Amino acid sequence: MLVIMFPTVNRGYCLAFLSLSLLGLVGMHLDVTHGSPTEDEDYYLQEILNREHYYSLREAEEPYSEASVAQPLEEERSKPSKKVKPKKEKGKETDKAATNAKTVKSGNKKNEKNKKGNWKSPNGSQEGEVHYEAVREVCPPMGLEALGIDDFQLHASTVKRYGLGAQRGRLNIQAGIYEDDFYDGAWCAGRNDPLQWFEVDARRLTKFTGVITQGRNSLWSSDWVKSYRVMVSNDSHTWVTIKDGLEDMIFPGNTEKEIPVLNEFPFAMVGRYIRINPRSWYETGGVCMRVEILGCPMPDPNNYYHRRNEITTTDKLDFKHHSYKEMRQLMKVVNEMCPNITRIYNIGKSHNGQKLYAIEISDNPGEHELGEPEFRYSAGAHGNEVLGRELLLLLMQFMCQEYLAGNLRIKHLVEETRIHLLPSMNPDGYDKAFEEGSELGGWSLGRWTEDGIDINHNFPDLNSILWEAEAKKLVPRKVPNHQIPIPEWYMYDNTTVAVETRAVIAWMEKIPFVLGSNLQGGELVVTYPYDMTRSLSKTQEQTPTPDDHVFSWLAFSYASTHRLMTDASRRVCHTEDFAKEDGTINGASWHTAAGSMNDFSYLHTNCFELSVHVGCDKFPHESELPEEWENNRESLLVFMEQVHRGIKGIIRDPQGRGIANAIISVEGINHDIQTAADGDYWRLLNPGEYKVTARAEGYSSSTKVCEVGYDMGATQCDFVMSRTNLSRIKEIMEKFGKQPINLPVRHPRRRAQQRRRQT
Repeated sequence: MLVIMFPTVNRGYCLAFLSLSLLGLVGMHLDVTHGSPTEDEDYYLQEILNREHYYSLREAEEPYSEASVAQPLEEERSKPSKKVKPKKEKGKETDKAATNAKTVKSGNKKNEKNKKGNWKSPNGSQEGEVHYEAVREVCPPMGLEALGIDDFQLHASTVKRYGLGAQRGRLNIQAGIYEDDFYDGAWCAGRNDPLQWFEVDARRLTKFTGVITQGRNSLWSSDWVKSYRVMVSNDSHTWVTIKDGLEDMIFPGNTEKEIPVLNEFPFAMVGRYIRINPRSWYETGGVCMRVEILGCPMPDPNNYYHRRNEITTTDKLDFKHHSYKEMRQLMKVVNEMCPNITRIYNIGKSHNGQKLYAIEISDNPGEHELGEPEFRYSAGAHGNEVLGRELLLLLMQFMCQEYLAGNLRIKHLVEETRIHLLPSMNPDGYDKAFEEGSELGGWSLGRWTEDGIDINHNFPDLNSILWEAEAKKLVPRKVPNHQIPIPEWYMYDNTTVAVETRAVIAWMEKIPFVLGSNLQGGELVVTYPYDMTRSLSKTQEQTPTPDDHVFSWLAFSYASTHRLMTDASRRVCHTEDFAKEDGTINGASWHTAAGSMNDFSYLHTNCFELSVHVGCDKFPHESELPEEWENNRESLLVFMEQVHRGIKGIIRDPQGRGIANAIISVEGINHDIQTAADGDYWRLLNPGEYKVTARAEGYSSSTKVCEVGYDMGATQCDFVMSRTNLSRIKEIMEKFGKQPINLPVRHPRRRAQQRRRQT
């Protein structure tokens, strides 16, 4: 039974109540269902009953219609709704209500401060009631995109096929290249008519304030909804439509399939269920939608389902989206709070001249300490993947606070590791996404740099150089298996290389990083090198590095400590079920990418780099940041600690001086590393026993067996290398300004001939 509550009661209200009661009895007698594909007869009967209910309600309660309630509230709202008169299309009937439809401009940012009103709906709502509240705030997304809403909470009138079912009607969901029966890019109705609907069950009373829609994500089809109406219910049988006066309000939908469109309601609707009923759609397409609902859950301490799934954090951090200026200010605040362990520096500038700021966290900031490994986190290579950026800003706050509080784990990390955090590699792209706000930027706005370059795939392709040399059997005799130089052509000014990429490369070459990760978004998975397939004809192929076992462990260390990555019961973000792979995957076996940051880091420097995709939602709402922090906090710390796994040491000459650029080889692993300027090195290895050899030009090579245990902490494995006799002779002669004597080469056969002649 549905009751609409108004401030006063009259005869019309009583008539409406009686008519609703009769309709409710009829609906119960007919056993009308909702939320899943039904037989045509039952479905159309449900629609007829709903329409009869609307008309009886309108006639019975005209003195206290929805318009009369909403009208005084419009004067209180700071931004009144605009009237939009859709054009009548040739050959097609336009819904009469559309001519007086009231819509709200779709440009509001989710990070604006909420505005609270004075008017409130009547108290004491009973089961089955739906009531109105003045819209004085914009509620956050309910979580269709961020997976806060489960599949079984989504229903639809009909579906075209399973892969286009209600479970796929989530904002920004992506279809695979080969669209199939399981993972397509929207909900699509089984019939193209105005009686279709997409429904969300909030599972509790919720204040609904708006809807965001997209069309179908597809390389082959063009489908989107051009207009729709919205209905709310508390029992799923009887529904109230948002109205403009006496007419159903028709909201404008999409004009293409990717750009999200927001419509805020003129007044909040409180209920449990919400339906979107498409009224018109793209002429040559079908009824297809991707949706996000804006809603605030109503207080309900007895709601076990909500309390069981509620995630809170006790960390007192700045949970918000930060503009470029706010990011700089926050880093400055952290530096002022912890001046003894932090240092802010920049590694270069973006295309628009914004500095790429990084923060160092160490007990001796500004200096490389002998024997102390260097670690890095970077984020924001794709400017619209903002969760990684915010996680690093939260991480630097957290480490500073916990260090001051005496947290032994954090103190050990700070004192034994030099940590670098680069929150925004592409600030220009972020500015574009930030301007539109959460949910409204779509899947790609701000992804690229200002000059249209994807930073993550903009590094030199060293894979092809190595693999070609291996095919010719030139490795390691003429071409090294590590520290592969950058090709000359890449350094030319007219090469398509972003200034941000060049700045990151210079940063990677300057500091002897041992382990690092770049944080990305749009998925829940950790990927590791190689990211490029060896076979040019394949887009997916398992392509392991010589250190595949180490990379697998590093990836698993993050994924296994994340709250969701390895959860087999979670739904897929888009098309891939990474949970069955323990939340990790070889990059090339997912999709090939030449010139990735991971491959370049591994082949050009000593650093083992991985990509961590930290969430399905690239740009989560501000209200979701505390939960995302809880999802990733432990993983961020555990992964940093892995820099202390394997062996480490110092390579010295007999006089105790460190030998720079000495090569460290591990038997059975065809990938070497080099010592830093002071002769120290770090080699990431899994537990086991390894035969390790150190060699350097002018020195005799040295070999020893080093054992790596299961306990955290790298095994010390030092080497002392003596000079070769030839290098000592050269050193002595150069010291006294003399050149080595080049003796003529005398062949044994010629000497024997000379002796015979003499005899």
